[in-house]
Amino acid sequence: MTHEYKKIYQNRIKSTLKEKFEYTNDHNIPKLVKIQLNRGLGLGAQNRMVLQKTIEEIRLITGQQPIVTKAKNSIAGFKTREGMDLGVTVTLRNDLMYAFLEKLIHLVFPRIRDFRGLNPDSFDEHGNYNLGIREQLVFPDIDYNMIDQIRGYNISIITSAKTAEEGRLLLKEFGFPFRKSSNV
Repeated sequence: MTHEYKKIYQNRIKSTLKEKFEYTNDHNIPKLVKIQLNRGLGLGAQNRMVLQKTIEEIRLITGQQPIVTKAKNSIAGFKTREGMDLGVTVTLRNDLMYAFLEKLIHLVFPRIRDFRGLNPDSFDEHGNYNLGIREQLVFPDIDYNMIDQIRGYNISIITSAKTAEEGRLLLKEFGFPFRKSSNV
C-alpha cells in the first residue's frame, strides 16, 4: 500500500517541480530520500534508564527501532571514551518516512507553542533541511506521564535536490509551514 503523501508527490508535486525548474529528465526532479531523527544525550546516555526511555520514545514516534550512537574517539575534555553511548538515531525511508512527514506537518507543528513558521533559511547548499524540536511532548504519541525530563530532537530531511531553492520548493509543496523570509 502506497502512502498518501507519496501519491501526492507522484501526481502533483513532481509536475510542479518539473515545470518550475524545466527538467527534461524525470530522474533529476528533487524528491525526499530519507528523514533522520536523533537525540544526543551526552553523558546522560550512561544512565540506562535515560537511554531506554529515549529508545522507547523514538520507537513510539517513528514506528521503527532506533540505534544507539557511540563515541568514535576518546576526548578527555568531554569526558568521553571511545565506544561510549552518546545518543540515539533512526533513519526513515519510504512509507515510514512519508507517514512521519505527515505527522510532522499536521500534528506536531500545530502543537508547538508560539509557532510562527519554520525558518526557510535552514537549508544546506544541497537542499537538505534541518530543524530542532525542543520538547518531545509535541508528538501525540508521547504520554505526559512518561516524561521525566524535557528533551528535544534534531530532524534532518534529506532530499535529492541540488540547491536550497529546489529543496525549499519541494518541502513547501508538501505543506511545510515556512515563515516569510527576508531574502527569499
